[in-house]
Amino acid sequence: MTADELRAIITWLEERVLLGSAETDHPIVITFLSPTADEMIVAGLNAGGARRLLSVSWWDEMVTDIIETPDLCDSDEPAAEVLAFARDVVSEYIRKRFPLEEE
Repeated sequence: MTADELRAIITWLEERVLLGSAETDHPIVITFLSPTADEMIVAGLNAGGARRLLSVSWWDEMVTDIIETPDLCDSDEPAAEVLAFARDVVSEYIRKRFPLEEE
């Protein structure tokens, strides 16, 4: 997988981080539409990279951190900023923990 292919995966995943409806005490809710490998492949993403990424041991931890982002923000933080912070979680996890090539 190339660096550009990994960036494409990150960008695609970031777009799946969305503002959700506030069903809790917190005014901002973040949702993440966890993909399947098939969805990623159909989207034109690197098949091997998609499969490898979805099988990493820290995937669930990343998803939890994405969803819990509003809890780490100030209560008066604009929703757009909280969303940007949550999307940054995706790139931070992947860039720090996911090698381009299989180890």
